[in-house]
Amino acid sequence: MSTLDRARHQFKAHPMALDAALAIGVLACMVAGSFVDPHGPDGVTWGIRTPDPLSLVLIGLSAAALVFRRRAPMTVLALTGTFSVVECVTGDPRAPVAMSAVIALYTVASATDRPTTWRVGLLTMTVLTAAAMLGGPLPWYAQENLGIFAWTGIGATAGDAVRSRRAFVQAIQDRAEKAERTREEEARRRVAEERLRIARDLHDVVAHHIALVNVQAGVAAHVMDKRPDQAKEALAHVREASRSALNELRATVGLLRQSGDPEAPTEPAPGLDRLDELVGTFRSAGLQVEVARADAGTTLPAAVGLAAYRVIQEALTNVQKHAGGAAKAEVSVVRVGPNIEITVLDNGAGAEDSADGGGHGLLGMRERVTALRGTLTTGPRYGGGFRVHAILPVKTRGRGAADTV
Repeated sequence: MSTLDRARHQFKAHPMALDAALAIGVLACMVAGSFVDPHGPDGVTWGIRTPDPLSLVLIGLSAAALVFRRRAPMTVLALTGTFSVVECVTGDPRAPVAMSAVIALYTVASATDRPTTWRVGLLTMTVLTAAAMLGGPLPWYAQENLGIFAWTGIGATAGDAVRSRRAFVQAIQDRAEKAERTREEEARRRVAEERLRIARDLHDVVAHHIALVNVQAGVAAHVMDKRPDQAKEALAHVREASRSALNELRATVGLLRQSGDPEAPTEPAPGLDRLDELVGTFRSAGLQVEVARADAGTTLPAAVGLAAYRVIQEALTNVQKHAGGAAKAEVSVVRVGPNIEITVLDNGAGAEDSADGGGHGLLGMRERVTALRGTLTTGPRYGGGFRVHAILPVKTRGRGAADTV
């Protein structure tokens, strides 16, 4: 960051300091202008003359009022305008006290609406110009009187232009933010509608065929001993209905797959019984992984085991991708009451970046855990590294006794 950028940042953070610097600059210009003799023998000349004490007092008070121009713009304009009127009437030759009124009028115009700018600007121009023409020591048609009219008009116009530009930029930003929110809401709405449609399709497919399987299985059980031929026929219907259900289910879920997704696996879904195999693949890739388990004798439902396996897999993948080559990972699996707790820690300096990246790993973990009514917490560790902690219920709701331990 350059010196100019740092100074601009400091002024934005402390606007009163900027106003104080502006007041000092205006004060210097007004003091310097008070030494100019606009009616010398050769026109406007520089002279070593001492300004009137009243003029110096008015210059100091006007500059001091500008320090508070953002907090009370109307009050500052009234004060500087009053000081300028007094100087226009009493100063001979005049000191440029009206410069402070021009700055104050600019502030009012940039901070208010256009009708207020018109009313306040016309009032300020009229009062200052009339005071200079009617009450001042110079003829009413003097250039200094017309200069007051021109400079006050320029101050009001410049302030109104700045206010319009700020409003235009803010309107553009608001429209962009609104458009972004609208796109996000539309995307979420479409995702929700698509999920609902797929849920309906799955419900229709599974409900129809499972109902048919249930009926045919009941028929087969009823006639198994007395009419085995009819039982075989019923079992054939069961087989056909289950095959149709699987085919339609595969076709429906296949709508969610992308073109580059791998084929559906034919082996059972992995669980914590394959944790050693999973950790071994990361160790062979160069990642140092330590495993601690305190879940002996715990039998997990297939969905819980798969979620735990995927959480550890995704967490170790993030460590390998983001934590750096020298990072170490620690995996712990602990049975705590009715829950199984999964914790993955690492000491890598770059792991914190993975939480803010563009991937969907953390989001996918959270969805898996939340679907099982568990909780997932992720975040940077104190002193460096990253922490992933998942709590999964050992017994899922709606399961039978087979899922209990």
